[in-house]
Amino acid sequence: MMNYDLRNISPAETNETITMPHVLELVGVCHSGPITPNRLSLLNKWTNYPPSGLILKDVSFEVHSGEMMAILGSKGSGKKALLELISHRINQQSSSTRGQILLNDVPLTLRVFQEQCGFVSRRTELIEGLSVRQTLTYMARMTIRQPIPRRLPDGSYMTIRFRVKQVMADTALSSLADYDVSELNEAERRRLTIAMHSIRDPLLMVLDNPTSDLSPLDSYFIISMLSNHCRKYQRIIVFTIDRPRSDIFPFIDRVTFLCLGDIVYTGSTRMMMDYFSNIGFPCPELENPLMYYLCLSTVDRRSRERFIESSAQIAALVDKFKIDGHDYRKYNTPYSKMNALSIPLTAYGKASAWNVISTLIARQFCANLIMKRLFLKLGLIPLFCILMYTFILPSLDETQNSFQTRSFIIFNLMAAITMMTPIITSYYFSQHRNRFYEDSSRLSIYRGPSLIVTNIIANMPLTMLNIFIAGSITYWTTPFRIDGYWLERWIIFCSVLWGVYTFVEQFTIAIMCFVKSPFKASLTSCYLLTPWLIIGSTTLRSMLASPNIYYYINWFNIYYWAGWTLNFMEFQFNTDLVRVPHVSTNNTVELCSANIVPGKCMFLSGNHYLDQRFKDIKDIPEWSLIFWKNFAFIFIFAIGSYLINTVIYVIPLPASLKAKFRD
Repeated sequence: MMNYDLRNISPAETNETITMPHVLELVGVCHSGPITPNRLSLLNKWTNYPPSGLILKDVSFEVHSGEMMAILGSKGSGKKALLELISHRINQQSSSTRGQILLNDVPLTLRVFQEQCGFVSRRTELIEGLSVRQTLTYMARMTIRQPIPRRLPDGSYMTIRFRVKQVMADTALSSLADYDVSELNEAERRRLTIAMHSIRDPLLMVLDNPTSDLSPLDSYFIISMLSNHCRKYQRIIVFTIDRPRSDIFPFIDRVTFLCLGDIVYTGSTRMMMDYFSNIGFPCPELENPLMYYLCLSTVDRRSRERFIESSAQIAALVDKFKIDGHDYRKYNTPYSKMNALSIPLTAYGKASAWNVISTLIARQFCANLIMKRLFLKLGLIPLFCILMYTFILPSLDETQNSFQTRSFIIFNLMAAITMMTPIITSYYFSQHRNRFYEDSSRLSIYRGPSLIVTNIIANMPLTMLNIFIAGSITYWTTPFRIDGYWLERWIIFCSVLWGVYTFVEQFTIAIMCFVKSPFKASLTSCYLLTPWLIIGSTTLRSMLASPNIYYYINWFNIYYWAGWTLNFMEFQFNTDLVRVPHVSTNNTVELCSANIVPGKCMFLSGNHYLDQRFKDIKDIPEWSLIFWKNFAFIFIFAIGSYLINTVIYVIPLPASLKAKFRD
C-alpha cells in the first residue's frame, strides 16, 4: 500500500523518488445504470431518464505504472461506462455498482481521483483569447502547490514557468506557445487538452477516445506522445479507442476487449496473440491484431443467424477467459528499480485558495482583452447611444413634446441595456461557465462562489467604463438637466444605469447555470425581463392608470426604482420645464397658460408630469431621504443578484441538467 502525506514536509526533507510501482486494479466490478435503446418512449424523453440495465459484468483488470492500457469494444460494449466509473462521473442516484476499484491498494474514491488522477474528455472547453502558454500557466497555478518542493538536476527547485515549458516540450506545443487557442487545429487542441491535465502530473490519467476525428498521422502522434509520457514519468494511462490502427500496437502495453459488458480478454499485449492462438483463434499474418480481435469480440448483427452464432461464440470466449485468463490478466513485466518513480506533483497538495482566486481573476481579465469582447463590452451600448443621438436627440426641445421625449430616452436606454447585456454576458461568460463545470466536477479546484466573485472583480472595470461612456453620451448630448448640481446628477444617472446593467448581467448568469446554449440563455433573459421593464418604467403606462397590484409588484422591480430615480432627477423642480409651449398642427409654437388644455398643454411643469406617472411622489424635496432610499434600492437589487448567484452556483444540479454540460 502506498499513501502520500507530503503536504507538511519541507522541500529539503522530501524524497525525490520511491521504490514501489503504482497499480490500478479493478476487482469484480459490476455496474447497472441507464441505457439508451434505439427508441425511447415518450415518457423517457420527457423525464430524461432512459430505462436501466446491466452495463458491466464482473470486470477485473490491473494496470501498473509505466503501462498504457487500451479499452476496446464496439458501440454498447460498456467501455465509456467503465471510464466514467473509474473517474466517478457516474450518477450514483440512478445506478448501482458492486466490486472494488483500487489505486495502490486504496479504494479509488471521488476525492482520491480528483486529487491524484485526471480525466481527459473528447471535448474540453478552451477559453478564447488566451495563448497556449497562458492556458497552461493558469492551469498550473490553480492546481500545483507553490513553491514546488521538487529539485531539478541543477539543485534548484522547480517553478511554474519551468513546469509549463517541460509540458509544452513533452506535448510538442513549444512552437505554438504564443498562439491563441482559437487558432489551433483539432489535433493541436487535443494535445493542449492533454497538456492541461498532465500539467499537475497526475498518477493516473483516463482519456475518452483521444484520437477521435483525427487523421492517422495525428492519431499516431497522440498515442506515441502518451506512451512516452507514461514511460518517462512511470504513470498509468487508461484510454478508449474506436478504430485501433496497426501502427499504434507497439505503444500499448495492456488491452481489454469488452463485449456487452463482459471481458473477452484483458492483459498484456505481448501475451494476447499467444492466448488467442492457444484457444484456436490465431491472428492471420499481415493483419492488425487489435482490429482482428476487436471484430472477434463484436456481435454480428447483419442477420439473425449471424447474431445468434456470434453471440454464442463470444459467450464461449468470455467463459474461456474466466477459466484460463487469470495468469494473462496478472502478467506483468518484472519491475526494475533502475526506473525510479518520481513522486507526482499531486502528492504535495493543492494550490492555495489565494492562488486560485488571483489566477481566476487574471484569466478572466486577460480573456476580455481580445477585440471582439472589447467591442461588445465597451462599444455596443455606447454605439446605440450614438445612434439614438443621431435619430432622436437633435430634435429635442423644450416644448410639451419634451416630457414624453425625455421619458422615452430614459426608457430606451434601460431597454437597450436589458436587450444588449444578455448578449454581452452570454458571449463572454459561456466559456468560463463551461470551464467551471470541468474544473469543479473533475478536479475540485474551486466552487461556484469563487467563479462569481472573480467574475465580478475581473469585469467590473470594463463594465463601469462601458456604462459611464454610454451614460455620458446620452446625458450630455440630450442634454439632460444641467444646473448647479450637474456633477451629482451625472454621477447618479450613470450609477443607476450601472445598477440596471449589473442586475441584468447577473440575471443572465443565473439562467446560464441551467441553459447551455448562450443564444437561448440571452433570449430567455430578454423575454423574462421585458415585462418587468414595461411595467416598472411607467413610460408606456402610468402607475395612476394601472391596477394597484402593479404598484405592489413594482416594489420588487429594479426598473421601477431606476425609472423613478431618473425621472425624478430630471423633472422634479426643473425650472426649464415650467409652462413650456406646445407645437400646434401648423408647426407654430404656442404658449401655454396656467391651465391644462387637452391635446395641447398636458403638463404644466416637471412636477406635474411626475404626478401623472407615479404614485406618492407629490411634494417630495429634491435631495430628500426618500430620494436616496429609492436610489439605494437599485444597488440592493444589484448586490442581491450577486449573492443569489453565489448560492445558485453552489446548489447541486440534477443529473438531467448536468448531462447538458458534458461532452
